Amino acid sequence: MEIRNNLAGIRQRRGQSAADLARKVGVSRQTIYAMEHGSYVPNTAVALKLARALAVSVEDLFAIEESAGAPRTETVELLPDDPPPQPGQPVQLCPVDKRMVGASPMPVAWNFPPADAVLAEPERGHTRVRLFQDDEPLDNRLLVAGCDPGISVLARHLRRAGVELVVTHRNSSQALRLLKQGWVHVAGSHLRDEVSGESNLPAIRKLFARRSVAVISFALWEEGIVVAKGNPKRVRGIADLARKGLTIVNREPGAGSRLLLDSSLKHLGIEPEGIEGYHRIAQGHLPAAWEIRAGNADCCIATAAAARLFGLDFVPLVSERYDLVVRNQHLKLPAMQLLIETLDRTAFRRELEGLGGYDTSQAGRRVA
Repeated sequence: MEIRNNLAGIRQRRGQSAADLARKVGVSRQTIYAMEHGSYVPNTAVALKLARALAVSVEDLFAIEESAGAPRTETVELLPDDPPPQPGQPVQLCPVDKRMVGASPMPVAWNFPPADAVLAEPERGHTRVRLFQDDEPLDNRLLVAGCDPGISVLARHLRRAGVELVVTHRNSSQALRLLKQGWVHVAGSHLRDEVSGESNLPAIRKLFARRSVAVISFALWEEGIVVAKGNPKRVRGIADLARKGLTIVNREPGAGSRLLLDSSLKHLGIEPEGIEGYHRIAQGHLPAAWEIRAGNADCCIATAAAARLFGLDFVPLVSERYDLVVRNQHLKLPAMQLLIETLDRTAFRRELEGLGGYDTSQAGRRVA
């Protein structure tokens, strides 16, 4: 289902500016615009405040419409000289004269990263930076530590609602540790308990006091062995990684993928030292998959989404939940409420499922 809103028309007929209405309701002007554009659905409290400020009912402002069903398809012309197309490969569209052109974005971003400043006096801990802008607003930001590339989809949808995610790449163990120490708002985790097979909760209970954090489902994904297109080495399972002439690229200690590999090797009675490439490290699912795409290794442990992005093949091992862990005191932040509500939106789920093959049926559900 989709939410249709009449907020913009009613506000304009009442002669109220977005800034005036934002002050009355207690939200930002950007949030008002995001609601009017349909990229943000307000919670009950905000909807009631809007109705009172505009002297209408909530039903006058918002109505539920049935979803149009499956997304439409369109014929496009793929840009010449791009790599051979693969099913599930992401593509950006742009009309050029009378043709609709599809261009495949680079899986690795060869550009300058987003930044607000540069280091003036590089030191550990407290240090000085040289700002690019003096008046850059920072109170609409959330700092997220995690390793799931799907967080970039969430960031795009939140940006339309006036919230910016600052994402720092950390494996699951590192992310939870940063949250424990008070460095970040959100920690992403996919730590699978070796005994019970449960995702995340056993590890979180060891680190955090009872009821001190909320655990919110982001998506269900498949993790397994990423191999070259066509699986030329005929890899069928973890036991094959011990074969002579087969090289892997591994993840760093503390990564969920590393823990999955180590527990599987232990169960099979295979010594890690017998795995060629075991000590060769890639920092993340996409960097690991890129090593396979580049021909530098035969396989790695990563997600199906990483394999799909690079047009590689995938041997599934486990399905697991990627969760977002948040301290309870941060749940009431307006930006955090927007994040949680965005997880339940059809547009966000459709994009995440389309790009990465994630199961988003439980996205936004609080699991602890």
